[in-house]
Amino acid sequence: MADLAHEAVTGPEILLQGFLGLDTPEGFRAQLIEGEIVVTPPPDGHHEDLLGLVVSQIYRRARTDMCFSGNKGLKLMGGGAGPENHAIPDGTFAPRELRLFRGADPWMPCNGVGMVVEVTDTRPQLDREAKRRCYARGGIPLYLLIDREGSSVTLFSDPEGDDYRQHCTLPFGKAVALPEPFGFELETVEFD
Repeated sequence: MADLAHEAVTGPEILLQGFLGLDTPEGFRAQLIEGEIVVTPPPDGHHEDLLGLVVSQIYRRARTDMCFSGNKGLKLMGGGAGPENHAIPDGTFAPRELRLFRGADPWMPCNGVGMVVEVTDTRPQLDREAKRRCYARGGIPLYLLIDREGSSVTLFSDPEGDDYRQHCTLPFGKAVALPEPFGFELETVEFD
């Protein structure tokens, strides 16, 4: 009995330590999402083109000067008894004045992040569900999901607990209103 109790206490820590010690091949991303280690291959060209279209518009049109990272690891609260989540969004935006990325550890807290972006890839359900819950738990104000399979863009906002209280889904071709600190309509005509 003592061994089972000890394992229940240390199981999440063992998983976290194993995850942090992973040596993934170049270009692959390892993430710890809701107690599962997820390793994804490098993205394809269409994925990167869509992300580039978002980044370009935000740099040109956002009312607040934004910093961008396509590789920043975020530490987010875990659900239940599991270990802390470690996610790498396809895109992370923060107001430049906060200088969040300068000097940040490989896995940084998400305080100050204004929006994360995911473009669906090999495991779309991960982006649609588990990562959405992780970002909401972390209190990230905006989550932009570009769903290639569904040819749609969803903006999740107003995080509370395990989810976002509001979301707006539009088909590719319709503009998505990004609230402050972005304050503009993201054009999606070129997303097809």
